[in-house]
Amino acid sequence: MGRILVTGASGPIGTALLSSFDPHDTRIVRLVRSGAKTEEQLSWNPLGPVPPEAVSGFDAVIHLAGESVVGRWTAAKKRAIRESRILGTRNLTTALAQARGRPRLLICASAVGFYGNRGDELLTEESAGGRGFAAELGREWEAASRIAAKAGIRTVNLRLGLVLSAKGGALEKMLTPFKLGLGGRLGPGTQWWSWIHVDDIVGAIHHIIHTVSLSGPVNLVAPEPVRNNEFTRVLASVLRRPALFPLPAFAARLAFGEMAQELMLTSQRVLPGKLAASGYAFRFRELRAALENLVG
Repeated sequence: MGRILVTGASGPIGTALLSSFDPHDTRIVRLVRSGAKTEEQLSWNPLGPVPPEAVSGFDAVIHLAGESVVGRWTAAKKRAIRESRILGTRNLTTALAQARGRPRLLICASAVGFYGNRGDELLTEESAGGRGFAAELGREWEAASRIAAKAGIRTVNLRLGLVLSAKGGALEKMLTPFKLGLGGRLGPGTQWWSWIHVDDIVGAIHHIIHTVSLSGPVNLVAPEPVRNNEFTRVLASVLRRPALFPLPAFAARLAFGEMAQELMLTSQRVLPGKLAASGYAFRFRELRAALENLVG
């Protein structure tokens, strides 16, 4: 593949992704918030201008960096979530557009939060955006990446669903109460959760790199979304524990504030339309197989 620049390399997706490249034919350079400049890493401030020469000469850029969305969404937390994604993407893509040696490809993280709370509606990449903080964030985040697209760089926005990984992310935080037998559905349990195994995120990114027809938003979700009550039932079954302790919606809002409504109680039934049409073969299509692989 040549030279690839990666931001957010220390997160669950970045860690899995970096180990998937063959070091004999791909050279990875990480763009990090702090650290000495070496052949394998460069430093940047996502909230400030990026020198175009610093990001010149790469074949592809994979932009995964962003403030964690986990935690109570205070005004300061929401500002950090927005600025890390929107300003960070805008500053990076401005530099890429101005670089002499522009990449052929920019893969930029986004999220299914773009769609908002949609009940039982089947959602594809052609579906309109929704309402709420996460939806507005998704719109602005993807808009910031279009600076690169307008400069002729093939740009793909990864609309990520609930990432299932054994290291970090939402699943890791769910495991403790479920292992203690204290897990259960969230709120009504009828809300759709669109999930994806981290191995399929890595596989899909490699597929996107080699599939030049893919551009714009691409839903990174498994083909079979499930309702929350099924997700919790299957997780408890894989862990051989009961799931007898539901968390009512009001209690979730009390404990987690706006984050509960936007991420835990929202219903998004998203399908991987573009991935399926372009021939990507999922390793984990069904939730039970995914969870057994990770925590079984």
